[in-house]
Formats: sequence, structure tokens, C-alpha cells
Amino acid sequence: MSREERLEVGKSLRADHPRESHAVWKAAENRRDSLNLLVEFSKGLLTQLIPIKYGRMMQSPFTFYRGAAAIMAADLARTPTSGNTVQCCGDCHLMNFGGFATPERRIIFDINDFDETLPGPWEWDIKRLATSFVIAGRDNKFTPSGSRKAALRCVQSYREHMHTYSKMSALDVWYDRIDAKALLQTLQSDKWGKVKKRLQDRISEESSRTVEESDFPKLATIEAGNVRIKDNRPLIYHHALLDDLKYRQAVIDATNQYRNTLTDGHNALLDHYEIKDIAVKVVGIGSIGTFCAIALLMSPDNDVLFLQIKEARASALESYLSKSLYSNHGQRVVAGQKLMQSASDIFLGWTKGPKRDFYIRQLRDIKIKAPVEQFDEYVMTKYAEWCGWALARAHAKSGDSAVIHGYLGNSNEFDEAIASFAVTYADQNERDYKDFLKAIRAGKIEVYKEV
Repeated sequence: MSREERLEVGKSLRADHPRESHAVWKAAENRRDSLNLLVEFSKGLLTQLIPIKYGRMMQSPFTFYRGAAAIMAADLARTPTSGNTVQCCGDCHLMNFGGFATPERRIIFDINDFDETLPGPWEWDIKRLATSFVIAGRDNKFTPSGSRKAALRCVQSYREHMHTYSKMSALDVWYDRIDAKALLQTLQSDKWGKVKKRLQDRISEESSRTVEESDFPKLATIEAGNVRIKDNRPLIYHHALLDDLKYRQAVIDATNQYRNTLTDGHNALLDHYEIKDIAVKVVGIGSIGTFCAIALLMSPDNDVLFLQIKEARASALESYLSKSLYSNHGQRVVAGQKLMQSASDIFLGWTKGPKRDFYIRQLRDIKIKAPVEQFDEYVMTKYAEWCGWALARAHAKSGDSAVIHGYLGNSNEFDEAIASFAVTYADQNERDYKDFLKAIRAGKIEVYKEV
């Protein structure tokens, strides 16, 4: 169909699912217990790491939200959708966006976490993202109107940029990238002042850093002439299985499988390095409990490369959508990431270990996280605009931007609806968080509090 015809298809979807219907959130009488969902989703995780995950989640309603993708997935499955499918991030909150380097060494702004990615309704991502701005705003002690304004701007930006992408060719959408330095140039110095300067300095600092000077001294040491990753229990440690010969062979086999997922050129690059050590490393909040590790590789000239090995489990969305087309969840993550991101790490690939699926990428390659906890209302609203833009670009790559734009239209009706949803669901998140704390105090949930 032509663009105009697809726009009309999008408009027609409003008849069965009006845009204002997205504003409503009310927990169903038979809503699944949030704590049971957390425990259920934790099955199969490394038992000794689960208290660390819960310890990080208990810090605030915002950290709880970051670790509770499974709870919201169950709730989103009960909300209205227009029926149009895209490749979903699956855990779309504001901390899963940031700056990183492309293979050409440009710094771009994009989504950077895809553990839960799966084809699904585009509304699920924008609802989770908008809600995260309300919760983060409350965490920063914003006024209620300030928190809602950030969520509203996020959705407005999504709609406005989806309109733009709907008029672009498929190739132009695919090539489009959000340049971080260009974003900073749009900021008015009189309003941003120190924030703009701090972000510019951060980009310059990250661009000039090297693994040898920055990561190696923090993560590794040389003992008796042998290079070794430093233990820092319980966050970094050498698993006892790594001393088992059968397990070491399994690691070698998994590494060979991983290499089969890379291009010949990237395999030639990897040939310059040799694995020196592997250790378990706790990362993030939602990922804690999965088997995550870092591998230290070095070249004969002592060039250093750290690879991150992350377990990939079934997406939190899978219980409410079709199962993944990929039998290996590592491949699911990699395929979703390459489809949604405008550029991906050159070492991104997948493999299979004993009873677990994995994906692999560089541990750190010019990664810039937004200091959200330092944002005021004005800065948070601007950041929300950027996140909405990045999500629209990601959805436009895999979905039909003309149909989505036809549904959204040019008014702010959908924007207001999602902003209202975000506020009421943030209230739900706070209720779930209080139940979580109550269970901890009652001794039903074990937590580890980091110093």
C-alpha cells in the first residue's frame, strides 16, 4: 500500500481502540500478586545473587521499577493496543538509554539494553518509558506537574519524530542516527549552562580514554607474571567451576560457537587476542542473578580487550506474546538489538553454554550514562525528548511508521493519555514497592545491602 493508504489504516484503528483509552490504568481484581511474579521470574537465577538484586531494588521506587519488568509486562498485557507490532525493547525505561561509540567512533544517543526484546505492541514500550520519567521525577523530588511534564514531552517527541520517519524512505530511516554532539549543540547555554559543559566534558573524556589506562587497573592485576581479573566479592569473583576441566572445555566450545556468529573480518580482529581470564561479574539491576561474566583478553603487544558475557533468558514479555522465533535467547537479544539500534558493537554475537544461552559484546566502549539523579525538571524534560526520539527511530526501523503515525495523528490526544497512564501506573509501582519492603521486613525476602 502507499504511504497515504497506510496512514488511513492507522487512523481506522482508532475506531476499536480510541487514543484516549490508553489513559486508563486500574488494577484488575484478579491481578497477579507482584511479589509472586518477582519470585516466579527469579526461578533459574543464581541463588546467591538474588539477594543482591533485591537489595538494589529496595533503594527506591525507581530502582524497584528497574528490576520489575516482569510485573509491568503482566499489567501491560491487559491494556489496550492498536494492533500494530514492532520490535519492542521490552524493558524501556530512561536508564536504558545513553551515549556510546559506533564502529566509526561517532558518539550517538540510543537505546542500549535489549535483554527483554521481542516483537510486540509499540504502545508497551512508550508506556513503560513514560512511566519511568514520572517515577524518576518523584525520586528527584519534582513537583507532580514537573514529573508529568517530562512524561508528556517524551510521548510528544515520539509522536513528532514518528511523523518525520513516516515520510522518509526505509533506507533513510535505517541510516538515521542521533549524534550526541549535535544534540548538545541544540541546547541553549543560558538555560543549560553547567549541565551542557559537564556533558561535553564527559564525551571528551570518554572519547580519549583507553582500556589499558582506565579499565585494566580497576579490573585486573598481575600476579606472579600472570594476568588475572581482581576478585571483589560478591560483585566480581572466580567461579569454582572454571577450575573444572570439563567446564573449561565447555567454555572453549562456547567461544568457538560465538565466533561463528561474527563476520570473517571481526574474527580476524579477534585472532589478535587470547583469553587470559574469566570471572563472574554482577551488573545492573534487572540482570542480577543471571550468569554474567567478563573475559580478559590480551594481544602479544599487551593490548587489552574486555568482553562481557551475559546470560539471555526468555523475555519477560514472552508469557503474553508469541514465543521468540529464535531457539537461542542470545540470538534473540542480538537480532533485536541490531534491528532497533542505529549501530551496534563489532563484537556483538551469541553462543550457548551448558544449559544457558549467552550473548557477548565489549564490556565498555565509550559508554555514557545520563546522571538522571542530578537532573532538574527542565533538564529531565529535555532528556525525555531525546529518549522519545530514540524510541521512535527504533520502532520505525522494524514497524510501519506510516500506520503508527496515522494512529497517533497530529493532536496531543495520545500524548495526554499516556502521560495520565504514566502517573497512575507510577502510583501502582509505589504500592508494589511498599508491598516489597513489607515482605523484606517480614523476612519473606532476603536482601544483601551493599556498603
